[in-house]
Amino acid sequence: MADGTESSRTSVSSPGASPPDGGAAPAEDAYLERRTLRRGSAGPLLLTGLGVAYVVSGDFSGWNFGLAEGGFGGLAIAAVLMGLMYTCMVFALAELAAILPTAGGGYGFARRALGTWGGFLTGTAILIEYVLAPAAISIFIGDYVESLGLFGLESGWPVYLACFVIFIGIHLWGVGEALRFSLIVTAIAVAALLIFAFGAFTDFDSASLDDIPVDHSALGASSWLPFGLLGIWSAFPFGMWFFLGVEGVPLAAEETRDPARTLPKAMAWSVGILLVLALLTFLAATGARGANAVQDAGNPLVEALQPDGKATALSRIVNYAGLAGLVASFFSLIYAGSRQLFALSRAGYLPRFLSLTSRRKAPYLGLLVPGALGFALAAATGDGARMLNVAVFGATISYALMSLSHIVLRRREPGLHRPYRTPGGVLTSSVAFVLACSALAATFLVDKDAAFIALGVYAVALAYFAFYSRHRLVAAAPEEEFAALAEAEAELSRD
Repeated sequence: MADGTESSRTSVSSPGASPPDGGAAPAEDAYLERRTLRRGSAGPLLLTGLGVAYVVSGDFSGWNFGLAEGGFGGLAIAAVLMGLMYTCMVFALAELAAILPTAGGGYGFARRALGTWGGFLTGTAILIEYVLAPAAISIFIGDYVESLGLFGLESGWPVYLACFVIFIGIHLWGVGEALRFSLIVTAIAVAALLIFAFGAFTDFDSASLDDIPVDHSALGASSWLPFGLLGIWSAFPFGMWFFLGVEGVPLAAEETRDPARTLPKAMAWSVGILLVLALLTFLAATGARGANAVQDAGNPLVEALQPDGKATALSRIVNYAGLAGLVASFFSLIYAGSRQLFALSRAGYLPRFLSLTSRRKAPYLGLLVPGALGFALAAATGDGARMLNVAVFGATISYALMSLSHIVLRRREPGLHRPYRTPGGVLTSSVAFVLACSALAATFLVDKDAAFIALGVYAVALAYFAFYSRHRLVAAAPEEEFAALAEAEAELSRD
């Protein structure tokens, strides 16, 4: 669907024909001018903060439900494997982001490597993750607000609406302001995690780690693996909670200063910080109170600090900081979803009007439309856990396709200029690909309904692409221009 000023043309179309001298057509200039982000707004510090902000709420809650699937040992192994997956994937994405520094992120990488279908499949999976996750987190924010007794509010649609209105409003103000706000809130949350770990380790007892009752009917069951070997696989989605979302850093590429240098550094720093936080949080929470006590807790860090159920000064600090962590992740995921939608819309995969930007260079419809959808889902269902499971399903599909994109580009275009090269090359991205496929399969062990809901959304999106939008792509969009250039170079080399 066009935005009312541009008309659809051919299968990969440009909003205007190129002039005889080969320069950009006026219609192309006008099209892209109305779809321009603010350049140079983000440096290494803001991008590192963005990468940590995507994830930090997962340290405060959610990961602990994996204890009920695999026990301490099962979740520990799952977290190590998922940490390896994210580390390998981030190094692969850093190379791809240096090659293709556009707002399309993973969709742009897959578009170059796997064609239009691969690009749309990847972009849609990422969009599912970044629309569903903020909706779920808004519900968790409501629960925190109610439990803390803030302003006498109860969890419900007014709190969810306030979240979307306030934080989307900050994004509409401008990307620089938004990223600075995100950095401040994230710093508060990270500081609280370090304070928590320091306090909890004073009560650490290794005997508490494996206190979950053993299911002796499970294959390979022991005190460390109370639900057997299968429990390790079932805990994969929860091991992801320590890292879920960090792959969104490349979505800020068009708003980054010197992206070829800045993005790889910021992504490496982000995943390094997250690995340390995951280790400290996991060991401190389970060792202080016991795996059995925190496995079903909605707020496991606070539970770990209150062995007798009475609040302490430290537990109150961590409780408030948990709210800050949720806000940081909610805020940054709103940003990521808007940039993914912006890029897909600008290239014609989704209705073009969704990529229009404001005077402050913010994709206002890319913020408002997913925000409205997320609020509607939160208010209608109130089921944050189910929505997060749907988001995880979408995420694992995108991880597999992005890792595959790195492998394909390394094999097909070995001479491509790479300002940054992934350590280990194809071996690194292959490890990420195998683990991503394993994590995708594991989502069916945890929540089959969520997996099938995600597949249903996928089917509708694919029908739209197959019958409509793939015939109306915009050749002037950066991701399409990169792909067209690659095709032209391939033809010249064959000649």
